[in-house]
Amino acid sequence: MIKHHPDNNMLLEHASGSLNWAHSLAVSAHLQLCPKCAAQMKLLNRIGGALLESVEPVSTNAPTDDADQAFARLMGRIDTDADQAEETAGEKVIATVEKPFISRDPVFANLPPVVEKLMHGNPALKWRRLSKGLREARLKTGQTQHEVAFHRIAAGNKVAEHDHRGKEITMVLYGSFSDADGIYSRGDFLVREPGEVHRPTATQDQECLCFSVVEAPVALTGFVGKLVNPFLSIKPQ
Repeated sequence: MIKHHPDNNMLLEHASGSLNWAHSLAVSAHLQLCPKCAAQMKLLNRIGGALLESVEPVSTNAPTDDADQAFARLMGRIDTDADQAEETAGEKVIATVEKPFISRDPVFANLPPVVEKLMHGNPALKWRRLSKGLREARLKTGQTQHEVAFHRIAAGNKVAEHDHRGKEITMVLYGSFSDADGIYSRGDFLVREPGEVHRPTATQDQECLCFSVVEAPVALTGFVGKLVNPFLSIKPQ
């Protein structure tokens, strides 16, 4: 069961089209795995449509009763849409895409459609070792503000404790990991901001694959961090 989701502000920005492209990519991937958030997104879209349709040119001298009636009609439509969204909470988000990335590796067996479609431009992943038990494969997305990548944590491995120099979004695609704040499994959506220190640890029996969007390199803690942090960087592609 998915327990960690984008907050309402991020979903609203996504629905309105004001969320940046890289973050929208992560939200879209989550929506394709999470019926609860998919239903909420449908509700937000319907509310937006209702608001637009309810806007009618009126005279500045229009009676107050007309405005009250228009508002009442709008609220009635929103209530109806909310009921419909609840009814569709269990529906799956269906998207038809080609299968450009074929792998016998089980961690890539069930990618969200939007991530699988992204693999059109990334037919061959180039993995690099970041530390013992942690590998990264950067993805080409055609934007220059955020690094988008897969992170693969070996079973039972602990990632080095680190802070963040910018917003980091992580979504679990396979397996699970934990930190001091909780356990994160397939579909869980985690946002970390500067000042939030954590140390992800994969479960002992299964490796973990994550989809990550970062706007700045991490900052390792401790003595090693003081030596290494000046050389860390991100490379949006």
